[in-house]
Amino acid sequence: MSDRTAEVEAALERVIEAARTHLAVVAGRDGAPDDDAVWRAYVALNNAAYDYDRLLSSLYDEVTPFDVEKIVDESPDGGFATTLGSTPLSPAEDDPHPRVVSVRQRRDYRVPSVAALLRLVREVRPESGQGEEPVGSVGEAIIELLEAGDGSLSMLDVPELEPLDGVVMVAEVDVALSAEVLDESGADEPFRLAPGETVLARLHEHPPTEEE
Repeated sequence: MSDRTAEVEAALERVIEAARTHLAVVAGRDGAPDDDAVWRAYVALNNAAYDYDRLLSSLYDEVTPFDVEKIVDESPDGGFATTLGSTPLSPAEDDPHPRVVSVRQRRDYRVPSVAALLRLVREVRPESGQGEEPVGSVGEAIIELLEAGDGSLSMLDVPELEPLDGVVMVAEVDVALSAEVLDESGADEPFRLAPGETVLARLHEHPPTEEE
């Protein structure tokens, strides 16, 4: 076996090992869509496949079915610098199964004072006196703020909420959400990826510091 052939064989073994590791991590994850261990395993598998594809092409002038690009920034905080390669979309008229892109966002906040937050919501939505139930919990208060801004997260940029870290994940999914399915599923079901669905990119958000 030549040195070059041995190099390709070693690259193939790295792909197999990375695939096994990725499967083990995915099977054992805690269900969170932004699990860092899953991301690191994905990057390792992606880059192992990339290296093998390039070596195979260089030695045998052949390619693999892998359509990936090298992920340079392997940290979970890499943001859109870690955008993953995916196959180009075909024109709609040539594609009988167009992809669905799912954008999922999580933003965490600390509530310094529940009383202050509820007071703010009462100012945003004065009681109508027509039987409307008063806001009595943090969850209801957050929903009221979002509805007051037509669902815009900018309505949560208030002194009564202290912003913490957040994450935005873009995934390619097979089936779009439906109200009927959501009504029958568990609370965390909308945030789970089904087998075969692919994370395309992820961005970690950090609250601005005083210097910024």
